[in-house]
Amino acid sequence: MVVDVIEFRLDQRSGVPTYLQLVQQVNQALRLGILQPGDQLPTVKEVVGKLAINPNTVLKAYRELDREGVTEGRRGQGTFVSHDQPATMPGDYSALRAALLKWVERARKAGLDEESITALVTATLHAAFFEQAA
Repeated sequence: MVVDVIEFRLDQRSGVPTYLQLVQQVNQALRLGILQPGDQLPTVKEVVGKLAINPNTVLKAYRELDREGVTEGRRGQGTFVSHDQPATMPGDYSALRAALLKWVERARKAGLDEESITALVTATLHAAFFEQAA
């Protein structure tokens, strides 16, 4: 089945190559349970139509996902999430997500833009994980 739930978004300011942004978004959708094994990714033509990017960029992303074993291309049918994918994160994280959304709203009201919020979250995550490992 074609999944309409994954809608690719590009951040031209991120410095991350476009094809890698697509790869990262598919991996994130898998972790969050938005995509499941057997789900079909949007066609190259659909992605190109929505994002106005070069078809070769989408092909490069899909080839990378194939190489990583995340997806499998089926000639004449499309690109599908591999059945060898691990289960999504266990548990219901809706309460955590709601709390995070409230925190983001507070950060925005405090004057932080998206890049500043991302930098703060990234730095905090790195500190938390490196402190745990030490």
